Amino acid sequence: MYDLVHGAGVDAGCLDGNLDIMDKGTDARNFLLGNVIPLRLGYVGVVNRSQHDINKNRAIKDALAFEESFFRLNPVYHGLSHCCGIPQLAKRLN
Repeated sequence: MYDLVHGAGVDAGCLDGNLDIMDKGTDARNFLLGNVIPLRLGYVGVVNRSQHDINKNRAIKDALAFEESFFRLNPVYHGLSHCCGIPQLAKRLN
């Protein structure tokens, strides 16, 4: 993938979603830091609302608050605020 993207001269970025439901003992820290496949625009990790949340009419405001606390309190992602969360994704897209 790295050669394909960089060989074509594409400025690439990547979104890694649902970090809160990864298998126990796994995480995306090295991807978010660009250590696995470096991308010029980097990676942004987010926590999406699940289908269950949508069916239960969970407010986006509540989902954003959960996402913020997940990244703040999780020892793996704590300190990676520059590449985690919907607000960071919005900054990179604008």
